[in-house]
Amino acid sequence: MTGIAAYGAYIPRYRLGAETSGWNSRQERAVANFDEDSVTMGVAAGIDCLTGRDRSRIDGIIFASTTPPYAEKQCAAIVAAALDLRQDIFATDVTNVLRAGTNALKSALDAVAAGSAGEVLVVVADSRQGPPRGETERASGDGAAAFVISSDGVIAEHVGSHSITDNMLDVWRTPGDPFVRTWEDRFATEEGIERIVPEALEGYCRRHDITPADVAKAAIYAPDARRHARLARQLGFAESQVQEPLFGAVGNTGAAFAPMLLASALETSGLGKLLLVISYGDGSDVLGFRTTPSLAAAQRPAMGVSGWVAARQALDSYETYARWREVWTLDDASRRPAAASPSVSALWREGDKNVRLYGARCRACGYVQYPPQRVCVECRSVDNSEPVRLSEKPGEVFTYSMDYIAGAVDTPLVVTVVDFEGGGRVLCMMTDRELDEVRVGMPVEMSFRKLRVVNGIHNYYWKAIPRRTPAPVAVPT
Repeated sequence: MTGIAAYGAYIPRYRLGAETSGWNSRQERAVANFDEDSVTMGVAAGIDCLTGRDRSRIDGIIFASTTPPYAEKQCAAIVAAALDLRQDIFATDVTNVLRAGTNALKSALDAVAAGSAGEVLVVVADSRQGPPRGETERASGDGAAAFVISSDGVIAEHVGSHSITDNMLDVWRTPGDPFVRTWEDRFATEEGIERIVPEALEGYCRRHDITPADVAKAAIYAPDARRHARLARQLGFAESQVQEPLFGAVGNTGAAFAPMLLASALETSGLGKLLLVISYGDGSDVLGFRTTPSLAAAQRPAMGVSGWVAARQALDSYETYARWREVWTLDDASRRPAAASPSVSALWREGDKNVRLYGARCRACGYVQYPPQRVCVECRSVDNSEPVRLSEKPGEVFTYSMDYIAGAVDTPLVVTVVDFEGGGRVLCMMTDRELDEVRVGMPVEMSFRKLRVVNGIHNYYWKAIPRRTPAPVAVPT
């Protein structure tokens, strides 16, 4: 039996909404911070998904996004390193189409079913931009979803799929475009999504001898709330069968949208229920999953979609968001010297320390130190330590400072010393913070973020963020 063994998600803390000055809309959407992108969000979703699991069992990783930070460099390799996966795994990126997420899921399911991999981690993340204050910007959102595909401990068995491919230029973006482009709305709707998706669903139902009435929840892609409701009715689903699309709370998360709705459905689904995930983009994929008795006893994600939705913070102004996306630039940017280019050889040499966030635990006395050193500062033991991953250990602020002249995008730059539970201390930046909540003893966790981009090199590292707690959800029955 092949299917989903674990799932997780990530939604950024900040939202544009009714409280945001200059947004001029009551419609809320999630926005990635200035130091987040599809890779960092994918890492966060992967952490959420792998809660309590033995990650050494992962044999492959597929990263899917329409907004990868590199045009020629594998982002799956970055995510795999940050998640501390084995080196002897296969990795691949799926990109350039909105149904990249379901393409990745189907590829992982096929690999596991064929026996070429025992477990495959699928990570889907997107941060698409529409023209400022336009309809695409209002309906879009940023976020990620992740799934472990396996033949062991399956909580949702794969019950077939059906795909169609149709060359449709209704939404597109070239390498030089900062914003998504769209064609005339009526054409894109009637000749695009409302023609293609029903054809794909009809093919799935015919192939597997079911009707829409047999579906417990349908996770359906649509560009906005209006077309989502219209498409769901056209497909023959009752309102109770449609997974809440999160418009007005998160927004359309691009390639991650339908997979994120699937993850949300798994949070509250009962046993033996048929779930469909229906994507769109140059065709459509329809994938079916039936929940199993293992769902009731399965380890839940650390946060899940519901937890991230609830752990929100309204952004103060649209101007702040525009600065984050470099729609507007800082006045003093031209008066500051250009940042030095990172050393590629140093990035490679220090990967375990900076990307995997390894500290060292002394075998003689148990003292944990970061960065790793040959000599234990506690007992002076030499070359007698073992690596310990600090990225998922909770911590608290030992001390901090605020730098108002550092030229940071998010002034002031908050620098913290974090003490980890179980030992270890790190000096790092803090992000996703409100100034009035920063204090000594503040509970924090680590988050994989961008430091800067210079000469096309994305320099990633770990930062401290306020600890976010999950929201209560209904227990599946």
